[in-house]
Amino acid sequence: MDIEERRLLLIDDDENYREVLGRSLSRQGFIVSAAATAGEALLLCRIQDPEYVILDLNLAGQSGLNLIQPLLDIAPGARILVLTGYASIPTAVSALKLGATQYLPKPADVREIVRALLDQQIDLPDIIIDERMTVQHLEWEYIQRTLQEHGGNIAATARALKMHRRSLQRKLAKKRPPEQEFQPA
Repeated sequence: MDIEERRLLLIDDDENYREVLGRSLSRQGFIVSAAATAGEALLLCRIQDPEYVILDLNLAGQSGLNLIQPLLDIAPGARILVLTGYASIPTAVSALKLGATQYLPKPADVREIVRALLDQQIDLPDIIIDERMTVQHLEWEYIQRTLQEHGGNIAATARALKMHRRSLQRKLAKKRPPEQEFQPA
């Protein structure tokens, strides 16, 4: 199959990033369809049966990891590349365990993305582990992991975290806190 025939589903809630990356990938010969939400992504996946999926890890405050299995249920042969502005070893491992074939931190240029999509060898990026995450980031990742373990069920996740469901919903409605550099004392 020629690269010109390869269908790609791009899932990212950042409209500008989605449009720019989509155009760049189209110039590389991919037939790109784009979605901003999980619902849109699943609908497009059913309609177009993509060979490749680029999935943002943070979709409007929700974990993109929760979409990996439903996407693979619809398109079992799809190669899923998880892109994230918040790279960490736990999320990389989780993404690969769930069925993603690649994981790249943002910003990634188009050449890196195309290489990751087409490369059969799983290649984890270098993730700096000396830097410490803020307490807010640790909490956000822990909540996302627990939410994933409970299949996206808010009530079950709140029970597992021993917190009120509304408190959890408020935390989930917030965007992931920005990374702050670790400054040794």
